[in-house]
Amino acid sequence: MDTNPLTAVSPVDGRYAGRASRLRPVFSEYGLIRYRVAVEARWLLALAAEPGIVELEPIKGKPLALLQALAAGLSLEQASRVKAIEGETNHDVKAVEYFLKEQLAPADPGGRLREFFHFACTSEDINNLAYALMLRDARDAILGPEQKALVARLVSLAEDHASLPMLSRTHGQAASPTTLGKEFANFAWRLGHLEQGFARVEILGKLNGAVGNYNAHLAAYPDVDWPRVSRLFVESLGLAWNPYTTQIEPHDWIAEYCHALERFNTALTDLCRDLWGYVSLGYFRQKLVAGEVGSSTMPHKVNPIDFENAEGNLGIANALLAHFAAKLPISRWQRDLTDSTVLRNIGVALAHSLIAYSSVMKGLERIEPDPQRLAQDLDLNWEVLGEAIQTAMRRHGLENPYEQLKALTQGKRVTAAELREFIAGLGLPGDVAQRLLEMTPGSYTGLAARLAREL
Repeated sequence: MDTNPLTAVSPVDGRYAGRASRLRPVFSEYGLIRYRVAVEARWLLALAAEPGIVELEPIKGKPLALLQALAAGLSLEQASRVKAIEGETNHDVKAVEYFLKEQLAPADPGGRLREFFHFACTSEDINNLAYALMLRDARDAILGPEQKALVARLVSLAEDHASLPMLSRTHGQAASPTTLGKEFANFAWRLGHLEQGFARVEILGKLNGAVGNYNAHLAAYPDVDWPRVSRLFVESLGLAWNPYTTQIEPHDWIAEYCHALERFNTALTDLCRDLWGYVSLGYFRQKLVAGEVGSSTMPHKVNPIDFENAEGNLGIANALLAHFAAKLPISRWQRDLTDSTVLRNIGVALAHSLIAYSSVMKGLERIEPDPQRLAQDLDLNWEVLGEAIQTAMRRHGLENPYEQLKALTQGKRVTAAELREFIAGLGLPGDVAQRLLEMTPGSYTGLAARLAREL
C-alpha cells in the first residue's frame, strides 16, 4: 500500500501528517487493534484473579509474561496478522480473539486458558473500553498538554504587554481603551477554564454482555458477583464504571467530551479572528521568515496565514465534534451499528484540533506589537474620554452629563484641546478637573494592567 503523504486522501495524513502524527498510534486502525488486544488480555488476567472462576488460577510464568506484553503494546506485524484473520472472519473483534488464542497457544498447550479470551463478552464490551482508553490517552497525553501550552503562552503575552495601551472596539467602533496584555489575559482565563472543563470530563466504560444484563456471565457462573467484577475491571483500566447500559455504552460521555472540546475550539476561533483583525489594523507586525512568500503576485504581503489555517481546521473539527455529540448517544433499541463507522472518524476531529493548535502557537510566536501604531490609533480617538468625563460629572452633580458629552462627541472626532476646553469650563473641583485634564486615551485603561499581571 502506498503510504506517501502526497497520495493521502485526507490532509490529516497528507499535508498535515507531521502535525497529526502523534495521534496515529491512538486512532489509526493499528491503534484500535492495539487497544482491543490490551482490553482482551487484561480481561483474561482479571478473570483468572477472580476466586469464583474456579477453572482458572492466577496466571503465572510464560502465559503471564505473554499477556502482559500484549497488554502493554502491539507491533505493526502483529496488527497485520489480526487484519489477515479479519479477512477470513469478516469480524474485527472476533479476529482479535482468534489472534490472541494463536499467540497464547505455545504457552497453553491444553487450550483451557485460551477459551477464556472474550469470555461472556459482546464485541461492544471490548470496543467501548478500547475507545474510552483511546480518547482518554489522546486527551491526557496529546491534546491536553497542547491546550495547556497555548494557555501558558497567552499568560506570558498578558504579562509581557500588561501595560501597553490599546484602543478597544465595541461594535467595530472606538471604545474605552484597554491594554494589549489584558486582552491576552481575557483569552488565557477563558481558554484555561475551558481546558480544565475538558480535562474533567468523566470517561466511562462498561462490561456487562450482549444487552447489559450479564446473561451469559450468570449462565456460566451463577454465584459470581458479576457487577462487582465488572466495576473492578473497568476501574482498573482507569475509567469510570457505567452500571446501566444496553449492548452499547450509550456514549453520553463522548458527547460531553466532544462538546467540551468544541467549546475550547470555539473560544480559540474567537482568538484567531481577533488577532487576524489586529494584524489587519497594524497593531501587530509579523516577523519575516527568510525565503517565505506571502503572495504569488504581491511581493509586499505578509499574510496572517497561521490564524487563518487554525480557524479553518477548528471549523472542520467542530463540525465533526458536533455530529459525534448529536449522533453517538442515539441507538435503536438495544443497539444498532450506526455508531461504529462514526466512532472510527473521531480521531479525525481531534487531528484537525491538534493541527489548529500548532498553527495558533506558530502564529503567536510570529507576531509582535507595534507600539507606535497602537499609540497612533489612541491619539486619533480622544472622544473615548467622554465616558470618563461624564461619569465624573455625574458624581459631582452636574446637569445632564451624558447628554452634554453626547452633544460634544457622538459621531465626531474630538481633539485633545477641545476636550480640555470643555473640562475647564465645567466647574468641577480642582483636583478632579486636574485629573481629567491630565488624562489621555493611553492612560485611560482602568485596572487593565493590574488585571493582566494578576492573571
